[in-house]
Amino acid sequence: ASASALTMRASNAREFDAAARRDLLRATAGFALAGALELGCAPPPAAWAAQSLNKASSAGSAVNKDPDSLLRYGLPISQPDIRSIQKELEEVKGNSLKSYWSKALSNVRSARATLKAKGGKILDAVAQPRRSDATGYVTKLEAALDALEAKVASSDSEAAVSAYEIAINLVGAIEEAMVSGFPFEIPEEYAALPRLLGRATVELVLSRGPRSEEKSFDVDGELKPTIRVVLLLDGYNAPLTAGNFVDLVKKGFYNGMEVQRSDGFVVQTGDPRGIEPTDESAPNGYVQDGKLRNVPLEVFPAGTKSPVYGATFDEEGYGGAAATIPFQAYGALGMAREEYSADSASSQWFWLLFDSDLTPAGKNLLDGRYTCFGYTIENADSLRAVKVGDVIKSAKVLSGGDKLVTP
Repeated sequence: ASASALTMRASNAREFDAAARRDLLRATAGFALAGALELGCAPPPAAWAAQSLNKASSAGSAVNKDPDSLLRYGLPISQPDIRSIQKELEEVKGNSLKSYWSKALSNVRSARATLKAKGGKILDAVAQPRRSDATGYVTKLEAALDALEAKVASSDSEAAVSAYEIAINLVGAIEEAMVSGFPFEIPEEYAALPRLLGRATVELVLSRGPRSEEKSFDVDGELKPTIRVVLLLDGYNAPLTAGNFVDLVKKGFYNGMEVQRSDGFVVQTGDPRGIEPTDESAPNGYVQDGKLRNVPLEVFPAGTKSPVYGATFDEEGYGGAAATIPFQAYGALGMAREEYSADSASSQWFWLLFDSDLTPAGKNLLDGRYTCFGYTIENADSLRAVKVGDVIKSAKVLSGGDKLVTP
């Protein structure tokens, strides 16, 4: 099996020591949809949710669904001025799309005023090896904000969004330049596992399987022989899980593997036994040196300095906390695991087909219970066309492979 128990939130959880809290929560885990992501089981109703504290999106909806924005917020930095500029610019996009031009113009001018007044402090937050790069980005951002203001003033939504993309990408580059070294120590007990010390991108190409009656994918009315998606794996927030995935991609483990679940809630794969295992005793993950290689549950409460390993937010007293990278973008990447074993993940993973209409604003029941290790940053919408039996034709690392550290 490849599932996680969705444990209920304990009241006054911080009054218990960790061991007692885990025993209590695991004893009552069945109350909250245990095994909801097990192969062949029905997905959990999204309305049965645990509170999360994630930010609203730039588009004005009650929850931020933009993977690029979520990744920017997931960077291990704390400089308030660049975050203020990011927030103002992300609101420009939403306001432009809704033709709230006066608000969008105010956003641009506020961002520019902050850059002018605080540009020095922003650069002070960049370590010297990247200071020159960041200075160049700041100069380009000044020009990009001028161009953005002109497009917003012209009340042209398409042009404004294009100018926004240029400006926000420069903000992201400045924020990434602020990251100096790896932000925390990974526990020594996991020294035998690969880890991704940063971020990487992976390209997957999917095709119809040999048993499929359809030979192409219908993506928004366009028939395509293959689907190409790009994943961004976040080692800053889930280094062991992301490292495990990149390592398996480099080994060719996922090449030729079938999709084993697609139900409108998740698309799941990674079980080497296939769709209908003939030998239930066979390993359901990656075997290394004759032994199943497992990775621990790795969940990172926002506002803390390092992930929680081997336990859920609820079990460690973080019930209701936001995750640094939450399950709230279409195509978010999650690791599957056994129902009552936090450290049983291996190679099985899923795309969450996030639907804000089914998930109450700012709430879901996955954060802190499953490891989210990145997002689909290109062609996520095409995942809705993927069916059981479709095949990962190829998987390859596009960038960041140098950040993979193996034992």
